[in-house]
Amino acid sequence: MEYIPRAAWLAEAAAAAGQQGPGNLFRVVLLVMLVGCVLTAWFLLRGYKRKDD
Repeated sequence: MEYIPRAAWLAEAAAAAGQQGPGNLFRVVLLVMLVGCVLTAWFLLRGYKRKDD
């Protein structure tokens, strides 16, 4: 395994990201939206529990 300086690695990663397109960003946005929807549903629906005291 050869040593690659940090700046060179970052530049290479940025160049590769430009070629890949928005795929990874789209996955992250979808995941955050899904988790947000689940948390919002849990928050709203937890108030509908019946308390039979």
